[in-house]
Amino acid sequence: MTTTVRASARGAAPPRAGALRLTLALTGAALLLLCAAAASVMFGSMSTSPGEVLSVLSGDAEPYLTTVVESRYPRTLLGVLAGVCLAVSGTLMQGVTRNPLADPGLLGVNTGAAAGVVTASAFLGASGSASAMWWALPGALLAGVLVHVIGFSGASSSAVRLVLAGAVLTAVLTAYIQAVTLSRPKIFDNYRYWVVGALGGRDFDVLWSVLPFAVAGLLVALLIAPALNALALGDESATSLGANPAVTRALGWGSATVLAAAATAAAGPIAFVGLAVPHVVRGLIGTDHRGQIALSVLVGPVLLLTADVIGRVLLRPQELMVGVVTAFVGAPALLFTLRRMKHSL
Repeated sequence: MTTTVRASARGAAPPRAGALRLTLALTGAALLLLCAAAASVMFGSMSTSPGEVLSVLSGDAEPYLTTVVESRYPRTLLGVLAGVCLAVSGTLMQGVTRNPLADPGLLGVNTGAAAGVVTASAFLGASGSASAMWWALPGALLAGVLVHVIGFSGASSSAVRLVLAGAVLTAVLTAYIQAVTLSRPKIFDNYRYWVVGALGGRDFDVLWSVLPFAVAGLLVALLIAPALNALALGDESATSLGANPAVTRALGWGSATVLAAAATAAAGPIAFVGLAVPHVVRGLIGTDHRGQIALSVLVGPVLLLTADVIGRVLLRPQELMVGVVTAFVGAPALLFTLRRMKHSL
């Protein structure tokens, strides 16, 4: 029994049934991601058929149709990248804090990144979405540190305390963002869509500017996954298994913050993806963080791209921003989580 627990926490291969379930889940999620990406390329204010998309790919389409389809490429890729970042960030936060309510949106990290970008634009003259990452990262890091200090200070800590700390910080930063943007019309005009969360209106420059940070955060997440398994057993057990709880928490929280900042810099503060995806993933494959992170890489983009497509076709020819759609999806997920936790809170 002890040998099995030690092997699992150190990153040994999961049992055969668990490996089969993970393989099936990864395959199904990959197929869903392909479908979501295809839908993202086909649907918009002007719908295009699969045949028209193929004609664009083959170079046989008329120029107008080519322009319409090709304009959706950066939006789709950005949705994939932001979905990966938000989903893995939520998985890391829930693993590090052992709190099923942890989410970069609920804990103020996304809002901190948004506050950093708005501050730089209003007072430092920064402009352009491609440079937003350099201002989003310090805001996200500062918000993450503040929430962590407040949530874990004192003699006791709990899921409620951490979430309340995030809620308070989010409220303060949201008020600050609104005060700055409303008092400066030019800033408000530039960021009124961005601060809600949207994938439209971005080009490949935005994608390339945040990609290195996203890759770095994802690599760290994959490296510490076995240590997160050990941490789930408790600090004493993790130490006996060779893991360092303090280092694991620092790396996990730092990686989650960088990933959330990358997604926010690229697409604005999009809530609830980091909350909903880890619960879906755990329900499919269990608590192994190696499998959770791998599956989150696929499930996160599926959720975000699907929400973006819904927002495009629901009010056609107008568009509902993806941050609004994820809020409608994520709010029931939060209520469901709270209902399941009511006996332990």
